[in-house]
Amino acid sequence: MAFGTPGDGASAPAPILVTGAGGSVGGVGRTVVALLRERGLPVRAMVHREDERTKSLRELGAEVVTGDLTLPAEVARCLEGTRRVYFGMGVSSSYLVAAATVAAVARATGNLEVLVDVSQMTVSQMGVTSTEESDQQRLHWLAEQVLDWSGLPVVHLRPTVLLDNPLFTTLAARTIAERGVIRLPFGTGRSSPIAARDVARVAATVLADPAPHIGRVYELTGPRSQDMAGVAAEFSRALGRPVTHEDVPLDVWAEEVLAPAGLHPYVEQHIATMARLHRQGRYDRLTRTVEEITGTPGQTIEEYVTSHAPLFQPPNPG
Repeated sequence: MAFGTPGDGASAPAPILVTGAGGSVGGVGRTVVALLRERGLPVRAMVHREDERTKSLRELGAEVVTGDLTLPAEVARCLEGTRRVYFGMGVSSSYLVAAATVAAVARATGNLEVLVDVSQMTVSQMGVTSTEESDQQRLHWLAEQVLDWSGLPVVHLRPTVLLDNPLFTTLAARTIAERGVIRLPFGTGRSSPIAARDVARVAATVLADPAPHIGRVYELTGPRSQDMAGVAAEFSRALGRPVTHEDVPLDVWAEEVLAPAGLHPYVEQHIATMARLHRQGRYDRLTRTVEEITGTPGQTIEEYVTSHAPLFQPPNPG
């Protein structure tokens, strides 16, 4: 499907606006920029501020703009001349304000072909009176309502927990490196984590040709749903050494592993809730949507860990 700005045939194609391009947990937005540029599509990468990360976005050929997603005037400036939008934002108490602001400004322009919203899988199991979820998960649920009410041509992507999430990376890395142990309070709960790159691949595919996807909700998981013994086995194969799972009570894990990480309290509450919901079986979900949309299966845990092996290796002595 061709797209461009109104006017004669010589008009340059409209850029695709990608928010959250400066990087967040998993770096989905940054990867969306890279994948769209690989397709030769023009991209306007929106970041909160200029820093060392914006250089790499420009090296990809993206137009970089700065702005605050909660300020309508700045959103309007970044949105001007665009017709396709990727909306993603890191874990933030301002998430709902940002989503409402983007929706209001986009509706006022009246010319969007698609807004691809990255939400999360827990929304599929939530209702208006749900109380088990984190503050961030509640904001995702509300943001989806706002975007649906806006009447915009929206596509919702609901990934399960990201493999790039601290649960499976930084918070687990030390004990994996030191003792070959994944120390997580998941009990017998099963999980189907998905690589951020696979979420980005789906988003880029939809943004490149949105018409078949408008109004759809896509639940995205990794290629397997398994308990922590299965997860540990994949780590073992990837690292070439035994890795096992050590189950611990949630409160002990929160005190001994999560709290020392020094995360913002809002982020800490979100991650602790995800751990609790894992234990309750809320992440035992499995879809083939990544392969159905992109034509290629999502990364396995083994493949992901293999490509990030240095994170889980003990430091060199000396």
